[in-house]
Amino acid sequence: MPFVDKQLNDGSKIPSIAFGSGSVNKGKDIHSYVEQAIDTGFAHIDTAQYYNNEQYVGVAIKESGLSRDELYVTSKYGFGSVQDAFHGSLSKLGLKYLDLYLIHTPNAVEAAGGYEVVWRQFEKFKEDGLTKSIGVSNFTVHHLQQLLKIAKIKPAVNQIRLHPYNLSEHASLLEYHAKHGIITEAYGSLAPITTYPGGPVDAPLDKAAARLGITPTQVVFLWVKAKGAVIVTTSSSKQHLQEYIAVGDLQDLTAEEVAAIDAAGAQGPPGILYISTTARWRALATVVLVLLAGWVYFVRVLVGHVLNLSIRGLEKNLIHVSSA
Repeated sequence: MPFVDKQLNDGSKIPSIAFGSGSVNKGKDIHSYVEQAIDTGFAHIDTAQYYNNEQYVGVAIKESGLSRDELYVTSKYGFGSVQDAFHGSLSKLGLKYLDLYLIHTPNAVEAAGGYEVVWRQFEKFKEDGLTKSIGVSNFTVHHLQQLLKIAKIKPAVNQIRLHPYNLSEHASLLEYHAKHGIITEAYGSLAPITTYPGGPVDAPLDKAAARLGITPTQVVFLWVKAKGAVIVTTSSSKQHLQEYIAVGDLQDLTAEEVAAIDAAGAQGPPGILYISTTARWRALATVVLVLLAGWVYFVRVLVGHVLNLSIRGLEKNLIHVSSA
């Protein structure tokens, strides 16, 4: 069946596939690509202050001729004054309100004065009807925990890079999302095809594609759909956009097919030893400890050598004095 809207924890709904204006399009006039996406059937447009192309997204929205409630528009705060950034986004997009406003990265929070300072302004935007929903992007469990300590309104979504090769790394994060009713938005999901071709995930993708008579790209998006996530994707090709939007009408993957893709992804990308974030920190700590131990040993040897030379010199002086 076609892509259906997902219920957010604030009572609003979000279309489950979005056209993103970021990636290679940052800073570019992409109004024609956005128009093409809208014409193809995308009703959710995802942009950001950092992408530096909101004004072109605004042109596409205006030229689409659609009424405001026919489009779902997301933007993200990235830097500077929260107030200036938010109202700047509204102005460039030519809108009176957003459907979803996100904190682009945890770094943006730290630079703007902390969670309470930033999130209180986000909550006020929502309370004033300037955005229907608020959320975050690229947050880890730790960042979400810090935010929820002070939040009066929970983030509705967390937009993250999610694909089969980093699924295991995000396991605890996805569990946290489910526990707190936070919808996952997934970008970069085509990494097994665009970034890591020839890896272990190829086999289960090809097998499912053959069974369903579809493309491996469509299988990846069916996998994202099976994870309950909103798809955020982009392309300048109308053919590719049609391929993506058609996923809403495709038969779902079986539980076995999803499990096979998960298992293959856990093996890691081709030619890359895959370890989780935790394992990477442990490995780094081990290296630091080994280097530290080596340095301590070197210092001890050096000090011992210097002391030995000093003692020998003292002995020689004593012998010389005694002889005199």
